[in-house]
Amino acid sequence: MQAKSELMRESISASVVEILNRMTSDWDIGFAGGIKPTTRLIGDLTFESIDMVQFVVAIEEQFMRRDLPFEKLLMVDGRYVDDLRVAEVSDFLCEHLNH
Repeated sequence: MQAKSELMRESISASVVEILNRMTSDWDIGFAGGIKPTTRLIGDLTFESIDMVQFVVAIEEQFMRRDLPFEKLLMVDGRYVDDLRVAEVSDFLCEHLNH
């Protein structure tokens, strides 16, 4: 069971990185080193609110799910989070794609 779970996590992480690479491929952000689990969407990739919306839509399309509770990822105590790391997005998807 653990092996299946790890394979799913790796697949989800790879999909998240692929989406981010597509979104940022023509951005001039001066970010080097490739997108990793520790990469921050706002701090490193210079995401703005519209980029976050596009990212959410791209995730919904990639995984063919429109019912994911993104408010649990993007908000804490009624306020938007300051930043997200790629690993946090992957963890969120691992948790919610099985439901």
